Amino acid sequence: MGDSVDERKRTTLRRFAALGAATPFVGVASGNSSTDARSEVPAAIRGYLSRTPGAHFSKLRDDLKLGTGETQHHLRALTEAGEIESRRDGEYRRFFPAEQFSEFEQIALGYLRRETPRKLLIELLDSPADTGSALANRLEVSRATVSNYASELEDAGLLDRSEQYAVDNPETVLTLLVRYADSFGPDAVAFAGRANELIRLDRS
Repeated sequence: MGDSVDERKRTTLRRFAALGAATPFVGVASGNSSTDARSEVPAAIRGYLSRTPGAHFSKLRDDLKLGTGETQHHLRALTEAGEIESRRDGEYRRFFPAEQFSEFEQIALGYLRRETPRKLLIELLDSPADTGSALANRLEVSRATVSNYASELEDAGLLDRSEQYAVDNPETVLTLLVRYADSFGPDAVAFAGRANELIRLDRS
């Protein structure tokens, strides 16, 4: 049983390590061909974060099939080496490839990794809402749920309620949703499939 668990872990690490090897990261030396399981972990974390930026500690640990202490050790080492960075998001600490995302993008990615805020943002990218009640009806959630998340998103700079409920800096949020759709969930994948309908080029 232990051998099969270890092999599944090695397979997962190798898959993400291959992504990490193909991803430009700040401060990473090329040419490390070691096949030692421990040395594969940093490359796997790099690869994972290249596809799942903004993942929090527990998700990264579980998806890579790592132990808690093992995850803490490698995240600390990669942070100290300047290869990854993190920011606090409520009860979570989210991790990103270093120097690849602005503060706004990091905040946006954090909210996009939370199901209800993501669905709210997707709905508003499709079409702004005149009122919170209208948005609640479209999302099939309570008015209180919309109010709570709308306040959070507005404070975070992602939502503009000056005239109606609308995404602030929608081009950036749209780009992040489409680029990392596979790592968010089926709702983001479905949205990415119709995203071209939302893009309007000003040719004047």
